[in-house]
Amino acid sequence: MQKLPDRIVLLAFDTAQLLDIAGPASVFGAANDEVPGAYEVVVASAAGGIVTSNCGVGVATVPIAEIAPESVAMLIVVGGDDVGLRATRRDAAVRDWALRVVALAPRSGSVCTGSVILAGWGLLKGRRVATHWRAVEALRTRHPDLTVDGQALYVEDGRFWTSAGITTGIDMALAIVERDHGAAVATSVARRLVLYARRPGHQSQFSTLLDAQEAATGGYGALVDWIAANLDADLGIEALAARAGQSVRSFHRKFTAAVGRTPAAFVEALRLERARTLLTDGASLKRVAAEAGFGSAERLTRAFTRVFGVAPSTWRAVHAAPAQSAAG
Repeated sequence: MQKLPDRIVLLAFDTAQLLDIAGPASVFGAANDEVPGAYEVVVASAAGGIVTSNCGVGVATVPIAEIAPESVAMLIVVGGDDVGLRATRRDAAVRDWALRVVALAPRSGSVCTGSVILAGWGLLKGRRVATHWRAVEALRTRHPDLTVDGQALYVEDGRFWTSAGITTGIDMALAIVERDHGAAVATSVARRLVLYARRPGHQSQFSTLLDAQEAATGGYGALVDWIAANLDADLGIEALAARAGQSVRSFHRKFTAAVGRTPAAFVEALRLERARTLLTDGASLKRVAAEAGFGSAERLTRAFTRVFGVAPSTWRAVHAAPAQSAAG
């Protein structure tokens, strides 16, 4: 007898964040191209019909009354604007239906501020959760029994998966696909969606590169992007100053003022972010050192241990998928 697809229900509402819906749905949909019939994606709402996302785009939904709780493999509550969050949290019919679903489903979770709804329904008591960085303090204050991880992209705690917000729903969905069908399928889905990298859940919501792109003034934006794309190049201050057409002294002073870090500190931070991603993919220390620009495994180990408090081999052993791990 052929296995039925795992039914993934995304619970939406007026003012829901469109990417909270479209991101995970795209991942599970693309997974069907790799493993036919793996998932069935359903977008549901209290009354069904068109819900209007917070950017004005309408999304067709199925009424929750038409979805049998026992048919759901995973319920994902999406995030959105405060008005929609409050209305959904207070809707007794939606709450009662969701409670029945969660009691039966192998997995449940949220994207972005959907965690606010789950917590309001009492479903996350005592758990470690992720949410959008703007909602972290409010969630901690309103639900002190929760351990709110304000850094993680997504968190798995027992049957519950919660993600930090918006695009991180894609990262969480990819991790679920990997859990169900293996790393090769998840990586193929990521390539299909033209993602730069698969981000592990423990990676910070805050990006050194994005922060620098936002802060960069004085014409350093292009240089910041070039550094990020050429981490294995010579990124010593003399080389960078020459690329900027400035003296070393002037470049050091102006770059630090524009970006908020010294050139050396900025380069190291980007290299370490790249190293963590490669290690999570199970890459060897030799490969990580080369691609992240450290030159040798010894230099990589010294920098990684100084900043993160653990050796890169230990990080890989803890975070890499078993099938992907490699020897140093």
